Amino acid sequence: MQKKQNKTSLIWFKNNLRIHDNKTLTNAINNSETVIAVYCFDVREFEKDCFGFKKTEKYRAQFLIETVTDLKKQLENIGIPLFVYNDYTEKSIATLNSIFNFDALYLQNEWTSEEETIYKQVCNIRNKGFPIYKEYDQFLYHPEDISFNIEELPNVFTNFRKQLEKQSEIRKLQADKYLTKTHLVKNNTTIPSLENLGFNSFEPHKNSAFPLKGGETEALKHLNYYFFETKKLGFYKKTRNGLIGIDFSSKFSPWLANGSLSPRTIYWKVKEFEALHFKNQSTYWLIFELIWRDYFKYVSLKHKNNIFKIGGILKKDYQWNTHQKDINKWINGETKEPFVNANMLELKKTGWMSNRGRQNVASYFSKNLMLDWRIGAAYFESLLIDYDVHSNYGNWMYVSGVGNDPRDRTFNVKLQAQRYDADRKYQRLWLQDTLF
Repeated sequence: MQKKQNKTSLIWFKNNLRIHDNKTLTNAINNSETVIAVYCFDVREFEKDCFGFKKTEKYRAQFLIETVTDLKKQLENIGIPLFVYNDYTEKSIATLNSIFNFDALYLQNEWTSEEETIYKQVCNIRNKGFPIYKEYDQFLYHPEDISFNIEELPNVFTNFRKQLEKQSEIRKLQADKYLTKTHLVKNNTTIPSLENLGFNSFEPHKNSAFPLKGGETEALKHLNYYFFETKKLGFYKKTRNGLIGIDFSSKFSPWLANGSLSPRTIYWKVKEFEALHFKNQSTYWLIFELIWRDYFKYVSLKHKNNIFKIGGILKKDYQWNTHQKDINKWINGETKEPFVNANMLELKKTGWMSNRGRQNVASYFSKNLMLDWRIGAAYFESLLIDYDVHSNYGNWMYVSGVGNDPRDRTFNVKLQAQRYDADRKYQRLWLQDTLF
C-alpha cells in the first residue's frame, strides 16, 4: 500500500458543502492517513455591513444550518469528523491545529476581498509552514480548461459563451472516495442554532416559492424530482420567467451558492436526461444559465474589487443618490410601482425572489430612483437564500449600467408587469395585506 504524503490533513469547508464531486475532499482523502474537517459560522458574516444590513439574515442562516447539519452527517459516514464553530475562522483553525497538529490544509480557492482577508489570517497560524492546497471547484468550465487568459475575458457574455462551447470541455465528475469510520476522532463541537446566531426561529411563509431545505441530500433529491420524476426540465425555458410556485424554475441556485450541489453534477444529469428522454431548447437553457453563473465568476476573477466599487467594472461616474426615505420605501414595498412592491415583499417575507423580479426591482432602484446600486446589492446579500457574491454583484452591475450589459437597458416595470403578471395574480398574492 502506497504511503500517504500527509499524516493528518484538515479540510476547510467554505462554499463547497458537499461530499460528491468535490476535488478538495478527494485530494485530501487520497493524500492523507487521517482527515478532519472544519466549518465556521464566522462571526463577521452576522455583523452589520457599512450600509446597516446584517450581512447574513435569518433565511440564509437557516439554510446554512440545515446544509452544515447534512454535511456533518455525510462526512461522518465516510470517516471524516466535521468540527463546527461559531467564532472567527482563524481562531477556530488555530484551535484545531493545536489539538491535531495537522500537516496539510485543503480548501476551495476563493478570491473576493472578505474571503481573501480571512484566508490571510488563517495563513498567519502556519507556524510550521504546512502546505496549503487550493482548488477552483465552483465552476462549470474550470479555469485551467478555458481557451483564453482571464485578462482577455470578453466583455459580452455571448462572446464568452460561444468561445467556451466551441473550444472548452466540461470535466467529468470526481469519483467518490471514502475513509473508514475507524478514523473518526472525538468531536464535541455543535452546530449553532438560529438563536445562537442572533435570530428568532421562524416558520417558512405559506406562499414561499422556495420552501426547500439546505444540504446536499435535499439538493440531489430535488434534482431527481425536477429532472426525472416530473420532467419539468423539459419545459424550463418556457416557465423560467414565472413568479409563483416551486416548479417554474429549477430552484438549484441556493444549493449552488453554498456548494452543496456542483454545476458539473447538474450538467451531467442534464446529459443523462437527454440520453434517456429528449433534448430540446429547455435542456440546453439550463446549461446556458450555468454558463452565465460561470461568467460572473470570471468577471470577478478579472476585475477583482472593482465589482464592489460604485463605478463598477466600467468605472462610470453616475450621480447616485442615497436618500434613506427612498431606500426604505423600496425595501418595504411602498414605492409607486405595485410590481416592484410585490417582489420586495416576497423577498422580505421569504428570502426569495424570482429572476424576473430581481431584474425589475434592481433596475427600478438604480435607474428610476438613481440610488447607489451597492446598497441594493448589499440588501440582496443580506436577505437572499441563494446569495452568491459573484452573481449578485455581477447582476447588479449589469442592471445598473456599470457592468457587462452593452446596451445599458432600463426595465419598463409597468410593461414587465403586464407581460409577466397580466392577471395580477402575483401582485395580489403579496399585496393583499395592503389592498384590503
